[in-house]
Amino acid sequence: MKSDGRERLEPGVPDPPDISDDDVYEAMKEIHGYLDITPGDFKRVYLLAFRHAFERLGKSQSAKDIMTKEVVAVTEDTPLKEVARLMARHRISGVPVLDKENKVAGVVSEKDFLKRMGEPEEMTFMAVVSECLEGSGCLAVGIRGKKASDIMSSPGITVGEDTPVLEIGKVLGKGPINRVPVVDEKGRLIGMVSRADLVRNMC
Repeated sequence: MKSDGRERLEPGVPDPPDISDDDVYEAMKEIHGYLDITPGDFKRVYLLAFRHAFERLGKSQSAKDIMTKEVVAVTEDTPLKEVARLMARHRISGVPVLDKENKVAGVVSEKDFLKRMGEPEEMTFMAVVSECLEGSGCLAVGIRGKKASDIMSSPGITVGEDTPVLEIGKVLGKGPINRVPVVDEKGRLIGMVSRADLVRNMC
C-alpha cells in the first residue's frame, strides 16, 4: 500500500495489501456507532499497525524457526555443468558453495553464470537464447570446464541460526538476492531462508 509519503516501512518489511477508500467505507459501515475518523486516517493507522505487527513477529522468530533444512548445495570443486544441472532440476536461482569444512565459501547464482558468458550490463537469459537462435555459438563454451569456485560470488552473505526474522528481511532487502544461507556458530551450513519463507511466516 502506498503511504503518500506520510509513513515509510522499514527496509525488509513487505508492503501490506492495498486497500481502497471503498474498502475503508465498507469496513466502517460494519462498525456500530459513530467513528470520528477519515479514510486517510484509517489507512495511516492500518499501515502503522501492520508495521508494528511485522516487527513484533520478526523479533519473536529467528532463522532456525523458518529455515528450510534440506538445502541444495555444491562444493568448490563441483563442475559448473553439475551446478547448472542441480539448479535446473530443483528450479532454484542460486546455490551455496561449501569448502572442505562444510562452511559457506560463496554462492553461485544465475547472474554469476551470465556474467561469465557476456557483458554483465547487457547479458540476460533472453540474450543467451537470442545468441543461440542466431547460430552464433554456445555462450557457455568458455566456462564449460570450470568449477563452482571459479565463478562464485565470495564471500557469501549468511545469517546465524538465531538471527531475528526482521534482520533477515533487512539483509534480503539490501541487495538482489532471493535467499540467504543459515550457518551455525562454526560457520557450517545448516539451512536456507528465502523470501518466500519470510512471506509465508509473516503473513
